[in-house]
Amino acid sequence: MGLADDAVVVNVQGDEPLIPPAVINQVAELLAANDAFGIATLCEPIVSREDVFNPNVVKTVFDGNGRALYFSRAPMPWWRDGFADDTAVLPDGTWWRHIGIYAYRAGLLHDFVRWPPAALETTESLEQLRAMANGVAIGVQPACEDVPGGVDTEQDLARVTALLELDSAGTGDWHVGKAPDRRAVAAAALRGYDLSPLR
Repeated sequence: MGLADDAVVVNVQGDEPLIPPAVINQVAELLAANDAFGIATLCEPIVSREDVFNPNVVKTVFDGNGRALYFSRAPMPWWRDGFADDTAVLPDGTWWRHIGIYAYRAGLLHDFVRWPPAALETTESLEQLRAMANGVAIGVQPACEDVPGGVDTEQDLARVTALLELDSAGTGDWHVGKAPDRRAVAAAALRGYDLSPLR
């Protein structure tokens, strides 16, 4: 690409199509401001037990300085006493969903593609574990805006498709200035929205 080794490159993964621009800027700024990190990424709170146990929701834990300790598809941290009680309410700020966005320094990307896959990367199917296995510090910070969940299942795809249909119909941030089509009107009606005044 011809970039200087210290140039910051942001990768928004394709399974996170609704990431707001402010969040893209945030991850780039996190890396640019912290020379100790080779990679930066973001997270958001997990508030449902279902998401804690969902292997499609990647979890992260990090220290008080925002340095990632680990990423996993498994429930982590393990709430020893609370998970034994199916009715226990999750405490705030304990579980974090990793958001599929990264900022890298260009020089690190050159190294990354030369490293063989790491054992933990292969086990979890999470590429950031290759960097951690090679001693790269990953900075993690809660996202500055809500990020709608990613697309990992057919149900996720249906949810995001419905959001995009509504938004393209002028009901959200992705309004393109066109009247809503019949599919968007029908999808909105199913959710209790009346788009007829937008015609």
